Amino acid sequence: MANLVTTASAIFLLLPVLLWLLAVLYSVWWKPKRLEKFLKDQGLVGPPYKLFYGNLKENAALNKEAQSKPMGFSHNTVPRIAPLFHRIVQKYGKMPLFWQGTNPRVIILDPEMIRDVLYNKFYDFGKPISNPMAKLLATGVAYYEAERWGIHRKILNPAFHLEKIKGMVPAFYTSSMELISKWNDMVDAQGGSCEVDVWPEFQNFTGDVISRTAFGSDYREGRPIFELQSEQAELLHKTITSPYFPGLEYLPTRDNRRRREIDRSVKALLKGIIEKREKAMKLDPESSQNDLLGLLLESNLKESQESGGSPVVTPEEVIEECKLFYFSGQETTNILLTWTMIVLSMHPEWQNRAREEVLKIFGKNKPDYDGLTQLKTVTMILFEVLRLYPSLTYIVRGTSKETQLGGITFPPGVHFALPTLFLHHDKEFWGEDAEEFNPERFAGGVSKAAKHQTAFFPFGGGPRSCIGQNFALTEAKLVLSMILQQFWFELSPSYAHAPYTLLLLRPQHGAQLVLHKL
Repeated sequence: MANLVTTASAIFLLLPVLLWLLAVLYSVWWKPKRLEKFLKDQGLVGPPYKLFYGNLKENAALNKEAQSKPMGFSHNTVPRIAPLFHRIVQKYGKMPLFWQGTNPRVIILDPEMIRDVLYNKFYDFGKPISNPMAKLLATGVAYYEAERWGIHRKILNPAFHLEKIKGMVPAFYTSSMELISKWNDMVDAQGGSCEVDVWPEFQNFTGDVISRTAFGSDYREGRPIFELQSEQAELLHKTITSPYFPGLEYLPTRDNRRRREIDRSVKALLKGIIEKREKAMKLDPESSQNDLLGLLLESNLKESQESGGSPVVTPEEVIEECKLFYFSGQETTNILLTWTMIVLSMHPEWQNRAREEVLKIFGKNKPDYDGLTQLKTVTMILFEVLRLYPSLTYIVRGTSKETQLGGITFPPGVHFALPTLFLHHDKEFWGEDAEEFNPERFAGGVSKAAKHQTAFFPFGGGPRSCIGQNFALTEAKLVLSMILQQFWFELSPSYAHAPYTLLLLRPQHGAQLVLHKL
C-alpha cells in the first residue's frame, strides 16, 4: 500500500513537468511543422523551419556581419539594415515564408495586400505578441484588440486632437530653448564651432518633451521612467532575437529578474504621478487641459460617467498607456530628428533651402503653431527622411482565426511582416531615384508621392495608424526650425554611417556633427 502511495505521489509531482514538456514539444515542433506543411501546400516558399531557432541564428550571423563595418554615405541601406529579409526576398520572391523562432512569418511586399491588412480587413489582422516578456515594455492602445482597442482609442483621441497639440507647443518650445541654449554655450566656448553627437542630445530632448507634455509640471519625475524604459527596450531586444518556449519568462535568470524589477519601478513611479494628478484635478478641474495624462484622465472620467459604471480604462491600463507615451513618444521623434540632421548634413543644399524657408516665415523670432503649418519644404524633408529611414523598419500583424489574404488561406498563428523599409526603397513605386534623397517627390503631398499610396507608411496605416504622428511631426518641425535659425551643421570626420535596428532604427556609432554658429 505504501509503495502505491509513493508511486501515486511521484506521478502527481511529475505530472506538471510532463505537461510542460508536452507543451514545449507542441510549441517548438509539432505546431511549426504542421503550419509549415499547410503553408507550403498553398505555394508559399522559404527557408525550412529549424528546431527552436527557426531563422534566428542566420539572422544574427547576417546582422553581425553587416554591423561589423560602416557603409558609405549612401541611402541604399536595405542590405545592411535587414540582411535576412533582403536575402530571403532575393531568393524566394515577393511573398516568402520565414521563421521568427517558432513563429511563421510571411513577408508581404504587395501594397494592395498591405492595404487589406492595415485598412480593409484590419480587424482580422491583430498585433501578435509571441513573447510575453514584450508586454513588460508597454501594452496600451498599440496592442489591444477588437472592442478593447476601440474603447482605448476613443478615450485617447481627444488628447491628440490638433487643437490640443497646438496647446502643447509652449512645452515643445521650452524644451527646445533649453537645447538651443546648451548648444550655443558649447559653440561659444569653442570659438564658434563644436562637435556634437546629436543622438544622445535628442534622446534627452525628446525625453524632456514627452515628460512635460505627458505630466505637465511633474516632468522631472518622468526622467527616471525614460531611463528605465530605455533599459527595458534593450532587454526586450535580447529576448526577441532569441528562441522562446513556454514558461521561459518565469525562469529566475538575471535578465528576467531585472525585467520584473524595472516593471515594478516604472509602475510605482507612474502610479505616484497619476495619483498626484487626480488629486490636483479634484482641486482644480482646469489643470487637466494642458498635458496628455490630464486629458486622458478627463476623457476617461467623462466616458465613465456617461456609461454610469466603473472607470472605462482601469488604473492599471492608465499606467500602460503612460508607459507607451514614454517609449513611443520619445523614441519616434528622437529617431526622426537624428536622421534628419544627418541627412541634411549630407545634402547641404536642402539644409539651406529649409533654413531659407524658416527665416522667411519666422525670421529669428519664436516659432508658432500657425507658422509651423506653413513649412512646406521642411515638411517635405521630414517625409523624405521618414521614407529613407523609418523608425520601424517593418510592422507585424497576425491571424487569430482562419483568414483569406491574396487568395491564400492562412490558419491562426501566422504572422505577417510588412517591411516598411523595403516598400519605401522600392523602385517600382518610387522610380529609379528611390535610393536618393529627393524631398521634391512630396511636393504634391503624401498621396501623390509614390505610384501606390500604401507604398509609404512610416506611422503604420488604417484605423490603427500611430495616434501620435501629428504630435511627433509638430515637435520635430519646431525644434528643427529653431536649430536652423541658430546653426548650420555638417558631418564630423568621426561620423560613420551605420544605420541598424535595436527595436527601432538607430545610428550604430552615434551621430557626430559639427555645429557652426550663424
